[in-house]
Amino acid sequence: MSLRIEHVSFSYAELPVLHDISFDVPAGDFLSLLGPNGSGKTTLLRLLDRILLPQRGTIALKGRTLQQYSRKEIARLVAYVPQDTLWVFPFTVHEVVLMGRSPYVGRSGFESQLDLDVALEMMRLTDIEHIAEKPITALSGGERQRVLIARALSQQPQILLLDEPNAHLDISHQLEIFQILREQNAQHNLTIVSVSHDLNLAAAFSKRVMLLSRRDDPDGVQGAMIFSCGTPAEVLTESNIERVYRTPVLVDQHPRSPSLRISLVPSPVQKGDRQQGHADENIQSRGNSMPQDH
Repeated sequence: MSLRIEHVSFSYAELPVLHDISFDVPAGDFLSLLGPNGSGKTTLLRLLDRILLPQRGTIALKGRTLQQYSRKEIARLVAYVPQDTLWVFPFTVHEVVLMGRSPYVGRSGFESQLDLDVALEMMRLTDIEHIAEKPITALSGGERQRVLIARALSQQPQILLLDEPNAHLDISHQLEIFQILREQNAQHNLTIVSVSHDLNLAAAFSKRVMLLSRRDDPDGVQGAMIFSCGTPAEVLTESNIERVYRTPVLVDQHPRSPSLRISLVPSPVQKGDRQQGHADENIQSRGNSMPQDH
């Protein structure tokens, strides 16, 4: 299932966030949205799920604008995983995952055996079956994130939107979750749009990446625009990353994988910096040896 975004702009009150954004997400794509803080990635994701409405432009799904769909229709087609959710009531993990089946529950208000089976399958898939009866309020951030992903997959959507799916996860579960996403993408033609700050995970698992860059020209364009969009090799170049993030990086081939590897390049410590550091230490040392006033 494809998405088409045409000339979309959005602002919060007087703060422009996105300016004239246009791109397509073909069915079966795995697109990672990248960019520095404040570049509108989360806002764009919320627009794609119709949590927000664009002030200008249109977002179309299967040739119809999102406004033409009911909320229930969208929930059967699109699932959204936020960075985190505030839970007040101590629902069990099983109950939260079953919430993903709500678009399919009939008038009786009770889940069918199919709903129960799907929820159980997704808990197994995301390695949370063993905590099924724990309250979500008692989970770590990483466990909650896997629960939210399981809930979204239980919707059996055709498009999955994820806002930093690796947030709070340890490196083992980061890799596991992205492998699950890639398998769902390949086996079920699931279209995935994911926001990420991890350039290496995006390079390793995405089919395409999009770099967003914020512009704040006093007399011109304000808000984020698309800086570059294409395959990881086309977009994640040293030049592009340095221009968007204003940080030097080294991009090379991962020695054990066909994907790119992006490494930070720390600035070398200058002689003057070392001397200043020693001077600061000496001052601190002298200060600690002086008698204290009482």
